[in-house]
Order: sequence, then structure tokens, then C-alpha cells
Amino acid sequence: MSHRLDKRHVVVRTTPWLFVAAAALLLAGCERPPVDTVQIGYRGTGMEQVYNPRLLATQAAVNASPEALPPAPADGPKAKDTFKNVQVLGDQSVAEFTRTMTAMTNWVSPQQGCAYCHAAGEDLSSDKLYTKVVARKMLQMTRHINADWKTHVAETGVTCYTCHRGQPVPAEVWFTTAPQKQATALVGDRAGQNIASRSVAWASLPEDPFTPFLASAQEIRVIGDQALPSGNRQSTKQAEWTYGLMMHMSQSLGVNCTYCHNSRSFAQWDASTPQRATAWHGIRMARDLNQAYMLPLTSVFPASRNGPTGDVAKVNCATCHQGAYKPLYGASLLKAHPELGGVKVEVTAPAAAPAAAAPAAVDSATVFFAVGSSALSDDGAKSLAALAESLKANASAKAVISGYHSASGSLTQNQELAKQRAFAVRDALKAAGIGADRVVLEKPQSAEANLSGEDPKARRVEVALK
Repeated sequence: MSHRLDKRHVVVRTTPWLFVAAAALLLAGCERPPVDTVQIGYRGTGMEQVYNPRLLATQAAVNASPEALPPAPADGPKAKDTFKNVQVLGDQSVAEFTRTMTAMTNWVSPQQGCAYCHAAGEDLSSDKLYTKVVARKMLQMTRHINADWKTHVAETGVTCYTCHRGQPVPAEVWFTTAPQKQATALVGDRAGQNIASRSVAWASLPEDPFTPFLASAQEIRVIGDQALPSGNRQSTKQAEWTYGLMMHMSQSLGVNCTYCHNSRSFAQWDASTPQRATAWHGIRMARDLNQAYMLPLTSVFPASRNGPTGDVAKVNCATCHQGAYKPLYGASLLKAHPELGGVKVEVTAPAAAPAAAAPAAVDSATVFFAVGSSALSDDGAKSLAALAESLKANASAKAVISGYHSASGSLTQNQELAKQRAFAVRDALKAAGIGADRVVLEKPQSAEANLSGEDPKARRVEVALK
């Protein structure tokens, strides 16, 4: 009798400790205080942001902006006339170009130095190392972001440091998830989800919401316009992919859902915050960068740098933001590096009256491109130079640019490539001194396919003076 009482006594005394241990386990995923809240909407709507001072202190170090190099003189010989194989930033002076290259080394490969892109014993113009080819493409991409995606980056812009933060490979990139391996049909299909994944903030949602939305252009939607089954094709599965992307965005920016959405109606645009429109453009910007710049580099990277399905590393929201609602908390390196802001327009003194008769005016030009390329050829540049002279002679005329693409292959990729070719023509005209207000871009147009399904004339941009 005494022995049994003793045992009961022990159980009673240890029960509170078991309860404490269980409670600690349940609360392990919660943040310990203190936390700060900032109300951004009406009281009672749940429109507030929650910040953890400890996490903010960590993020501050990650998002610190480096010191800019002293400016370099703009006078003197141009880089394109001094160095060989300069395909980007050639309109800078030699001093400016050297400063930009030094800054890029500090931003991307401070440990490896110039040898990260330039092979030892080779001329600096050599493209022997794939990293140099990639760096050139990334320069073009950076200028494209700053010039054509102001709807997302505004005047703050981005530089190489925004993503790289002193590392050759940005800390946040993504690859398409490899399909589930199934030894037998008894294993079941987890449908790309049901595991705690960092990519979707440790939720069991589909861990790869990037392939459908940031590499492809599948519709991002949760709420249909009509009730089932009369026309509403939005499924629960589609909603799960959408929520996976939203969880990623929230984690990448370090914000709550109400940073963009009104808690009373997540779908209602006119009740949402201005940040939702900025995020809308950000999704399309990431998709544009992946389709036009990253995917074409798949064969350039060695297999060891690609993902489990052989795809190239791509960008998502975390690539730039890295936990901050604005990359680098809004600090802009672009102010110190305007050469990364777009095409630099050179202002030249009026030319003296020509001794000989002026060349005949032209009112149109057709520029052809190589397969899969948006780079201007020498012949294309000459055609545009003649057209630019005609534009200068007729101050009321505008250049209407139409990019064509093949009728075969992926429509999305073809349209994107046609747009990039049109951008290349536009940039060449701007570099020749034609104002942006005199250049009109039309939507990409499809050319008729020939019997083989591929027409070389489809890879063209037409420019007409109107």
C-alpha cells in the first residue's frame, strides 16, 4: 500500500514538468518577445505589420550598402575605342569603364578578383571563361531593369551588388524541383507539396511555385469570377500554387500579407495598398528576367552549376530583397553608377555644313537578328544610323518599331525575344541622340511560317518613320 502511494506521488509531482515541456514544443515555432507592430490600416481590420527587432538587426547587416568608389573623369578616349570586345558600356571613358569594372569586382568577386571572369595568361578581351559571358549578360539585364522596369524599381534601381552582396553566386536563386521518384504506384504522389519547404516559408504548400509563375506565365488566381461548374476553371490545386508564391513573397520581403492586401477582401484591388501594384509588376519583372536573360544562358553554364533537372539558376523575389521590404532598405548605388541606369546618350556639338550633298533620306529600316539573339549586327547598326539621321532632319517624325517572331516554337519565349530585339533597336536610336518620346514600340507580331516552320525573315525588327 505504501509503495503504490509513493508511485502515485511521483506521478503527480512530474506531471507539471511534462506539461511545460509539451507547451514549449507547441510554441517552438512562435517568436519570443519583444515584437513591434505598426498599424497600416483602420483599427479592427488586422492591417498591421509585425517586426522582430532581433531579426531586423540581423537583416540590417545583410542589407548594408557598400561605399561607392570616387567618380572618374568622363573625358578622354572611349572604352570601345581603346579595349577589344567591349560590348556593353563602351561609351564610357576609359577611366569610367575601369571604375565600373573595379566596382563589379568588389560587388561580385572580392575574394577571387579579376581572375573570376578573366582567364590567366589570356587577353582581357577573351571570352574563354563562361563567367565573363554571364557577367556581360547580367550587365545588360541590370540596365534593362533600371531602364524598363521603373514600375517596380522606380528611381532607386539595382546594381550587381543588389543580388550578389559580395558573392559570385547570389545567396537566393532557384531551380525547378526534380519530379518525385516512385518505385511503385503504392508510394503515392505528393503532388510537389506536403513537405515543410523553406521556399514557401516552411509551409506544406507546393515547394516550387516559381516554375509556373516566374518561368512560365500561368495565371495567378484564387477566386474565380463564376461559381462552379459554370465556367470557373480555377481549382483548389491552382490556389495552392498561388498561396505558395504569396508565402515566398511575404518571407522574402519580411512582411505580412497585409503589406499588399486588405484583410477584409484580399482580392479587391481598389482596397489594396499601393505595394500590391508594385508587387504585381515585380512578378512580371522576375518572369521577364528569367525568360529573356537567365534561360538563354542554360547552355553557357557548366552542368555543375545547373539544377537537378538541368535548368539554369533563376531569380525570384528573395534574390534582390533578401528579407528586406526594399533591397538594401532603399539605399541606391545607382546614383553613383548612372551607367547602369540605361543607355547613355552622347551629346555632340552641331556638325559643320557638309561640303558634299547630304545623303538621301530614308523612311524605314529592317534589322535582322541571329537565332535566339537580340544583339545588333554591324549591318543593322548601319541601317539604324541612316534612319537616325533622317529622324534628326525631320523633327516632327517618330520611329515606330515593330518586332516580329517566328510562328513556330513557344509563343511566350518568341514574344519575349521579339520584345528584346525591339528594345535593342530602340536603345540604338536613343544612343544616336533620338529622344525617347520620338520612339514608339508596338506589340510583338508573328510572322507567317514557311513549310519548314521557321522563316529567317521572322527574326526581324521593322522601323518606320511616321
